[in-house]
Amino acid sequence: MKTITTTDELETFCQEAAQHPYVTVDTEFLRERTYFSKLCLVQLAYPGKDNENAVLVDPLADGLSLEPLYALFRNESVVKVFHAARQDLEIFWVDAQVFPTPLFDTQVAAMVCGFGEQVGYETLVRKIVKQGLDKTSRFTDWSRRPLSDAQKTYALADVTHLRQIYEHLAAELKRTERSHWVAEELQVLTDPATYEINPRDAWRRVKTRTNSGKFLAVVRELAAFRETYAKTNNVPRNRVFKDDALVELASTKPRSASDLGNSRLLLREARKGAIADGILEAIAKGVACRASDLPQVDKSREKMQVNPALADLLRVLLKAKTEASGVAAKLIAPSADLDAIAAGQRNVPALNGWRLEVFGEDALRLCNGEIALAAKGQSVKVVTL
Repeated sequence: MKTITTTDELETFCQEAAQHPYVTVDTEFLRERTYFSKLCLVQLAYPGKDNENAVLVDPLADGLSLEPLYALFRNESVVKVFHAARQDLEIFWVDAQVFPTPLFDTQVAAMVCGFGEQVGYETLVRKIVKQGLDKTSRFTDWSRRPLSDAQKTYALADVTHLRQIYEHLAAELKRTERSHWVAEELQVLTDPATYEINPRDAWRRVKTRTNSGKFLAVVRELAAFRETYAKTNNVPRNRVFKDDALVELASTKPRSASDLGNSRLLLREARKGAIADGILEAIAKGVACRASDLPQVDKSREKMQVNPALADLLRVLLKAKTEASGVAAKLIAPSADLDAIAAGQRNVPALNGWRLEVFGEDALRLCNGEIALAAKGQSVKVVTL
């Protein structure tokens, strides 16, 4: 099990990998104590058997630069294969503003190939590679050195088995002519906007029991301050203050440091210093917010006039299409999309791209009364009227 600790070693490996059609990639990181993920290990492998042509890269080694890896990521002739790539890609984007291209995500491909919703890596190893995984090192501190043999074995397995999984799924996508479906799904993963959080929008992730504009104005300012402070100081949002404390502050609207001392949910560290000052300033800004600038909650779905019978028929149609295509139902059309279609909306994902081909065209025909659904044994078939 080779561990790369120098830039020259990484350069040599990446040059070798560039001679092959694909390279599998995984990372180990920590995020419990920071805002940004701390990259602790990178696993790489190009075609081979067992641990052959597979390495561990130690980004914590003194003087090691990941630039040779980023050059490989930019190499359009080599497919970069990940499983559930989003968090990995965020690390590389934040670190170097680079996305691996072309990209292949085996979790997305597996959903398109009929393995169900959000299928895990362990499941794919069992079903495709016909092996099991030792997960004893799953919850480990990857920042500690030296790594044990058990940790190294666990980490390498995340890229060695991935080779066979990729080859199997890529062949299946080619056979079914669905490669473009996966390409469509991966576009969002290589969009910088996916990883950029506007502090002014952070309030939308906070669950509240009221939609009062004046209340939400304070929530917005508090959430924006927390996001900015956490990002600037590289600490988790919850280390600044948690959501329940944020909602409490928005309700009680303390005006002084002594008032903050009466909070039941605010952490002790947040009752003084820069955090306390930021909280009080945010509350004052929220309270002073003009009526024209108050946050507006999206109530469009509440106002939708959903035809319940049509929504039920669309669900039956989706089940039939799911069984016929082998694609996970939630990947094709979540329940919210079906309700939107039944309410007359047409600008929904289920009616665009590859989903239009699989489900959307017949969904529109059903809405227009051009087809009917008929039961045949245990299945449902589409009947043209």
